[in-house]
Amino acid sequence: MGMQESLITAVFAVFLLMAAAMAGCTGVDRQDSGEIVVAVTVPPEQEFVERVGGDHVRVILLVPPGADPHTYELSPGILADVAGADMYAVVGSGIEFELIWREKIATLNPDMLIVDSSRGIDLIAGGDGDHGRPDPHIWTSPKNAKVMVGNIRDGLIAVDPENADDYRRNADAYLEELDALDAEIAGALAESGVKTVMVLHSSWAYLARDYGFTEVSIESEGKEPSPQRIEHLIRQAKDEQIRVIFASPEHSVRSAEVIADAIGGRVVLVSPLEKDYLSNTRHVATAFAQSTWP
Repeated sequence: MGMQESLITAVFAVFLLMAAAMAGCTGVDRQDSGEIVVAVTVPPEQEFVERVGGDHVRVILLVPPGADPHTYELSPGILADVAGADMYAVVGSGIEFELIWREKIATLNPDMLIVDSSRGIDLIAGGDGDHGRPDPHIWTSPKNAKVMVGNIRDGLIAVDPENADDYRRNADAYLEELDALDAEIAGALAESGVKTVMVLHSSWAYLARDYGFTEVSIESEGKEPSPQRIEHLIRQAKDEQIRVIFASPEHSVRSAEVIADAIGGRVVLVSPLEKDYLSNTRHVATAFAQSTWP
């Protein structure tokens, strides 16, 4: 058990007592509101649940915008809110936040349905320091997003069968938009001819696999690159005519800037954690398609 997890385990009993005390004041009473309360880990899942659930749901986002789901720690106030949740749609692919907090949240709220959004997705080995775990960023590919939406739909129907028709109808409408996005970015990336995308932090392996390009991560096993690795990446970027190095707002861009300067390119920020999933994925795919010299 790592130091972070040991610390969280040590203080969880205190959080549990605080959350229980606060739940009566801040938790949502489903009987009063008529809403299904759904917890999610990352912002893209928030869009998935809101689009499928419509007016029937209220979403609790556990890792807020700008936070890193690999290191973020919950507050007692959020734990109190989760104490009133009907469902927790976990990413399910091994993201560190869920490895630490999933069972603790389940202990806090044993009546809550936990839906594994990754069910049915072929996970990619490695990523984020590996440690024998799969790459957790499953949502970055629209093909996977469609599977996640289906799992969320089924979970909402299980929790609230009275509104099953609405959930099916909403999911079908959103899946049509995801189908259109899938076709659009597949065409754009194929037409661009891009073969390699260089990124600071490995977040786009599923997008790369599903749309025919290779993601090269500057970080190695989640750590800053050595000078030798930077030299290797500079040579690779020049050989493959890469002109853009991608980084995310959640991480330091220092290493990306070193490589970009050496190749006469630039750093572009793209985030896998934006809530506006359709628009953000379209933006990222367009940026990737334009990341090499013609």
